[in-house]
Amino acid sequence: MNTVGILGGGQLARMLALAGAPLGLRFLVLDSVADACAGQFAPLLHADYTDHDALARFAARVDVATFDFENVPATSAQWLAQRVPVFPNPRALAVAQDRLAEKSLFRELGIPVPAFADIATRADLDAAIARIGTPCILKTRRLGYDGKGQFRIGAGIGNRESGIGKGDVDAAWAALGAQAGTVGLILEAFVPFQREISVVVARARDGEFRAWPLTENWHEHGILAASLAPATVAADIAETAVAYARAVAQSLDYVGVFALELFLADGQLLANEMAPRVHNSGHWTIEGAETSQFENHLRAVLGLPLGSTRMVGHACMLNWIGQLPDAHGVLADPCGHWHDYGKSPRAGRKVGHATLRADRPAELADSLRRVGDALDRRRQVGPVIARLDAYTAS
Repeated sequence: MNTVGILGGGQLARMLALAGAPLGLRFLVLDSVADACAGQFAPLLHADYTDHDALARFAARVDVATFDFENVPATSAQWLAQRVPVFPNPRALAVAQDRLAEKSLFRELGIPVPAFADIATRADLDAAIARIGTPCILKTRRLGYDGKGQFRIGAGIGNRESGIGKGDVDAAWAALGAQAGTVGLILEAFVPFQREISVVVARARDGEFRAWPLTENWHEHGILAASLAPATVAADIAETAVAYARAVAQSLDYVGVFALELFLADGQLLANEMAPRVHNSGHWTIEGAETSQFENHLRAVLGLPLGSTRMVGHACMLNWIGQLPDAHGVLADPCGHWHDYGKSPRAGRKVGHATLRADRPAELADSLRRVGDALDRRRQVGPVIARLDAYTAS
């Protein structure tokens, strides 16, 4: 029986452990938080990710190691890789941790990206704004997620004529400038996108590659609120997104599941970022695909054949942020599936999700209406219903 080690003990590690049970797998989780929720389903080592003694104990007890979030220090992954197989490889982790390295890789692979610039000083910021224009977004190169570590400059949609004032730039630098010398900064052009799309893919040790159907995503306050699969986009858009993800996977010799997040703007896909792990926008695959992203990640890192990524009907995932709503509103619905992460409530924290799965788009829209009414979540489900209604009417 194989033991899989997971660096990070959040809900993704928890769902990996749940997916691995039918495969007869055992798990060991290492996390810097003593009550990490994956510890409810797998043994937990409580230690800092840079603690080599703890990493050595971890390596001695596992057959292969992976991680459930991208902020595990790449140096720790590299140290661990000298003692036990680690997938995805530390290089992939390092690239995904740095927005500048990530955007540079996309550009090298011919994948369109918004204009960007490395920012080390306030003078760099002023020069980049003059070149890129506004609105634009100043971001930390590292450690930002769910909208954290970002500051938008210029409120209007446009470029150099948007009326930006010096105070806007001063505020951005005051908010993030101190991090230029630590985690680094990057300035990116704002993309007036029509849709946010993600493609979740899996690549095995032998190079086998599979992709789930594209997902359309909606965010609130920088955090994913809802995901719809399959995304109602043209076939050529879907093929291009998968081709981009394949190019990234091959370039990094990637093993495991990852998500490539994209903007769809004026008929063109622009790469935003990649997540080197199972992804929030792929949670629908648990009920909505032949093989979930969690099972396929485990298959990949263990050298097993990948499972089918074929969809089963249509699916929508709803994220629960801060605190859980009443489960009855989902469980009473014939299309409803409930996931509680076992976390205590906290503002901005992902504490669970629900997936609604139906055979037809109209049926899924009806389910969303029922659940939205029952949970008083009409605002959250509204954009998804509108997309499904438009697709059904077309």
